[in-house]
Amino acid sequence: MLEALDILQEILLFFWQIIKWTWWIFIPIILFINIRDLWLGYVKSKFFKKVEYTLYQIKIPRYIEQSFKSMEDVFNTFHSIQISPPKFKDRYFKGKAQLWLSFEIVGDRENGVAFYVRTPNEYKYLVESQMYAQYPDLELDEVDDYTNIFSSSLPNDFWDIWGTDFGLIKPSPYPILTYPFFESFKEEKNIDPLSSLMEIISKLKADERIWIQILFKPADDSCKKEGESIVNKLIGKKEPKQRSFWDYLSEFLINFIKAPFEAPEWSDGGGSEGSSGAVGQLTPGEKDVVQAIQHKISKLLFDTTIRVVYIDRKDSFSRLNIASIMGFFRQFNTLNLSGFKPVTSFKGKWPFKNQKEIWNKTQFYQKYLKRGFNSDTKMVLNTEELATIFHFPTSIVKAPVLRRIEAKKGEPPANLPIEK
Repeated sequence: MLEALDILQEILLFFWQIIKWTWWIFIPIILFINIRDLWLGYVKSKFFKKVEYTLYQIKIPRYIEQSFKSMEDVFNTFHSIQISPPKFKDRYFKGKAQLWLSFEIVGDRENGVAFYVRTPNEYKYLVESQMYAQYPDLELDEVDDYTNIFSSSLPNDFWDIWGTDFGLIKPSPYPILTYPFFESFKEEKNIDPLSSLMEIISKLKADERIWIQILFKPADDSCKKEGESIVNKLIGKKEPKQRSFWDYLSEFLINFIKAPFEAPEWSDGGGSEGSSGAVGQLTPGEKDVVQAIQHKISKLLFDTTIRVVYIDRKDSFSRLNIASIMGFFRQFNTLNLSGFKPVTSFKGKWPFKNQKEIWNKTQFYQKYLKRGFNSDTKMVLNTEELATIFHFPTSIVKAPVLRRIEAKKGEPPANLPIEK
């Protein structure tokens, strides 16, 4: 027994010596990582506060035929706002980061349905030119923020809110249902997925409001790589394993510990070889999944935040409308691929449960007002998916809350004489 304790003591002393010899390597690294993240958050917040925005109300024409494809072309063009990775000075001292745009749908009983686009001022010309290029008859009116209708933060003694950010049920490479599915019906039965939202808004009471915002910015290639990895796994193809920095570090530490007892063993520095898959052995359902993932990652991709707020008076707050909103988003879900799920909870824990719930709602409402991007959802959508969720309803949608302009305002002739 004493011999076993002596051996254990020797082992512990050995590891203590290793810690004494190497702490000066690892402690600074750990501190640097944490301090770096705090610093980046600080300089980024300063950068974003300097950005000026413009909000446009989009007035749609009476006749729209190719809304899905036209809107997808708009998203394709908006991908051009992507910036290259900031250089050291821009990232760590100026806080430079990728900006985003926001499409928004607002509905209430008095004003019906309104569409908005919010853009950093540096992208105003891009937004205007591309919207008019795809929809020549619409109007873009620069307006004040519609959220200013409430002078104070919500909830308060009179108003209550519900809301959520949405995430995806499965990893981002799995797609949701998109507009080719809704267009696959017979011509006379074409379905516009926004029809159900128009119906929900048409049944709102006088004090109820539904606000939806879709924030999007160009994504990097990580989703594409993840999709390729998922496809390879589904078809049984083994990928070459590439060694990371941590693999090399762990190998060094293991050999460092073993060095007093045996000679170190070092790998050749390469990864393992891959193997080809067997596509022919897939079931029809598995083939559909593979093709759907490949189709999604073949298009331009955007990091996306989808946020919904429902507002009503406290004394008449209806949870039935919450269920209706969730039903609108569930129509894009499919069992073998992906879909949307709510990821926000306002529930507070004991103690001060009610106060914490109010605090959570207030913080969420502020995120909506500021159009804060939620990177935690890690939701990536392609142009086809975004165009399915946000587009201008075609002429087949007859909802009375959908107010269209009869004709675009005309410009005066260039040679019109002006009285002096």
